[in-house]
Amino acid sequence: MNIKSQKDFFSGLMFLVVGMAFAIGAYNYNMGDGARMGPGYFPRMLGVLLAILGCVITFKALTVATADGEKLGTWAWKPMACILGANVIFGIMLGGLPSIKLPAMGLIVGIYALTFVASLASEKFNPKEVFFLATALALLCYVAFVVLLKLQFPVWPTFIA
Repeated sequence: MNIKSQKDFFSGLMFLVVGMAFAIGAYNYNMGDGARMGPGYFPRMLGVLLAILGCVITFKALTVATADGEKLGTWAWKPMACILGANVIFGIMLGGLPSIKLPAMGLIVGIYALTFVASLASEKFNPKEVFFLATALALLCYVAFVVLLKLQFPVWPTFIA
């Protein structure tokens, strides 16, 4: 069997594996039915649909020829590291690290750190634009989560609040 499109083949496999993982992970939860859904209904149905989509994409990659064959490109290590690192830094900033005596820095500082680190993934890094984006995100998150939803988590660093 010849792979006609590597991009579609590997993305289809990824969808298939993730869908199966969700469906299997939700197996121990109560399924319920369409009228009274249990906690396992949504993840299992989502996993099954994602697995079906993965099968269709993988099958298409094996049967439908493309013009250039769509070879799989190289890994974009810098953007991947920046995006993953930004999420890890946000988690650390929001909750702190008691093992090394790093206090929680709160939501606002965490959003600024997340935005600046994630924006390093782009080739066009403009600190002024990123600052305005971070300010808008911090304001919107504060209004949405603290004011409207009344969630209880640190907004400012613990040594300030």
